[in-house]
Amino acid sequence: MEAAARRPAPDAGPDPTGAGRELHRSRTRVISGATVAANVAGALVVIVLTALVLPLPEAIRGTDVVGRNVLAGALYLAVAVPLGLWLGLRRARPIGRWLLAETPADDRIREHVLRLPQRLLGMQLALWGIAVVVFYASNFGVSRLAAFEVAITVALGGITTASMAYLLTERAMRPITRRVLRGTAPRSYAVPGVATRTMMAWGLGTAVPVLGTVVLAAFVLALPASPAAAARSTIVLGATALVVGFLAILMVVRQIAASLLLLRTAMEQVESGDLDVDVLPDDASEVGFLQAGFNRMVAGLRERERIRDAFGAYVDHDVARHLLDGGVRADGEEVEVTVLFLDVRDFTGFAERSTAREVVSTINRLFERAVPAIHGHGGHVDKYVGDGLMAVFGAPQAQVDHAGRALAAAREIAAAVEIEFGDALGVGIGLNSGLVVAGSIGGDGRLEFTVIGDTVNTAARVESSTRRTGDTILLTARTLELSGEPRERFVARPGIELKGKREPIGLFAPVPDRAARR
Repeated sequence: MEAAARRPAPDAGPDPTGAGRELHRSRTRVISGATVAANVAGALVVIVLTALVLPLPEAIRGTDVVGRNVLAGALYLAVAVPLGLWLGLRRARPIGRWLLAETPADDRIREHVLRLPQRLLGMQLALWGIAVVVFYASNFGVSRLAAFEVAITVALGGITTASMAYLLTERAMRPITRRVLRGTAPRSYAVPGVATRTMMAWGLGTAVPVLGTVVLAAFVLALPASPAAAARSTIVLGATALVVGFLAILMVVRQIAASLLLLRTAMEQVESGDLDVDVLPDDASEVGFLQAGFNRMVAGLRERERIRDAFGAYVDHDVARHLLDGGVRADGEEVEVTVLFLDVRDFTGFAERSTAREVVSTINRLFERAVPAIHGHGGHVDKYVGDGLMAVFGAPQAQVDHAGRALAAAREIAAAVEIEFGDALGVGIGLNSGLVVAGSIGGDGRLEFTVIGDTVNTAARVESSTRRTGDTILLTARTLELSGEPRERFVARPGIELKGKREPIGLFAPVPDRAARR
C-alpha cells in the first residue's frame, strides 16, 4: 500500500519524471492480465461444471453433446478473449494517450478513468451474453432442457466472472485514479458507491450461489439423477461459491479499508500537530468525497495556522490566540493588571556611538532576552516602543498573581541583561498595578488589542524614575502589596507626584539578593 499521506500537491500538472509512461505500461499489463485470467478461469469452471458435474437429460447421456459443448466453449473462448482484450484496450486508449503525454487531466479524462471499470464490465457481460445465446441455440435441437441447463450455467458463470473482473480492474486502476484526482475533488461521475459494491459482493457470494443451488435442485427434480450425482454437484457448486464469495468480499473490504486507513493515518498526523499533510483521493465514491473533505478541512486548518503565524509576527502569540478564539469583548472590559515598562538607559548616547546595524542588533538581542522572560511568567508584550517595550500581566487572560509574575519577570530580565551586556548596556524597568480597560482599540479597519488607563501612564512614569534613582527595577506600593512579598526585601524610594493625585505615588526597589540575605 502506498504512503498514507503526502505533502500537499497544488495541481495536477505534467510530471517531468516520466512516471506517466511507467504507470501506463504497468497498469496495462496488470489490467489485461487480470481480465484475461478472470475470464479464462471463469470459462474453465463453466466448462467443468457443464461437462463433469451437472446432471444431464438421460436422452443425451453417452452422446458426444458434452464433447461438442467443450469444444465449442474452447473455440468461443479463443475468439472472445482476444476480442474482449482488443475492445478493452481500445476503450482505454484515451487514458493511455493522456498518461504518455503527461499533461494535466481534464473532466473528459477523469470520466474515462473513473468509468473504465464499468465500461469493461458492460463489454464482458455482453460477450458472456452472446455465449449464453450461442450455447442455448447449439443445444436446443438436441434437448431443450439441456439447452436451458447449459445456458443458465453459462449465464451465472458469466455474471460471476465479469463482476470479479470488474473488482480486479477497479483495484488495479487505483494508481491512475489517484493521479487523475490529484489537486481536485471527486465529482459525481455515476460510479458505483460503497453500497453498490457491497451489494455486488453479496450477489457474488450469496445471490448467485443460492440461485445456482435452486437451479441445480430443479434439474435434479426434473431429471432422474442419482443421490451421488446430486451430492457431487452440490459440493462442487458450494465450494466454488465459497471461494468466489470470499474473494469478492475480500476485495471490496480491502479497498474500503485501505482508503480509510489512509485517512486514519493522516488524521493521526494532524492530531500530532502536523498540518502539512494531504490524502490523495483514490476513489470517486463516497470514500473519495470523504478524502477530499478531509483535505479541505486540513487546508482550512493550514490557512488558520498561517493567519495565526502572520498575526503572531505582529501581535503576541497568546493575544493572537485569544483574539482568534473570540475571547475579547468588542466593547472592552475593566480588569486589574500589572503593567511593565522596559527602556534602555542613555539610549541616545548609545545610538550616537554605534552604527545603525549595531543599534538594531543590540535592541534585538535585548528583546530576545526580555520577551521569553515575559512569556515564561504568563505575560505578553503589548507593544514595542522604540528602544523599549510595554508588557501586561493579567490580560487578556485573568491572573490572580499578576503582580508576582510581573516582578519575577522583571528580576529575570535584569539578571539576563547583566549577563548578556554587563556594563555596556543598562535598562530601567517600571511596574504598576491597577485597573485598566482592555480591548481592541483603533479605527478605519485597523485594531490593536491593548490596555489603557491611568495605571498604564503611571507605569511609564515609574520606569522614567529609574533614571533618577539609579535602580534597575522600581515598583509602586500597589504592586508590592499584590505581589505578596515581604516589605523588608524592598527599599523605599522618593515617590512621584502625578497630575490629579493628591498624594505622591510610593516607589520601592528590590534589595539586591546578597543584601537581602544579610
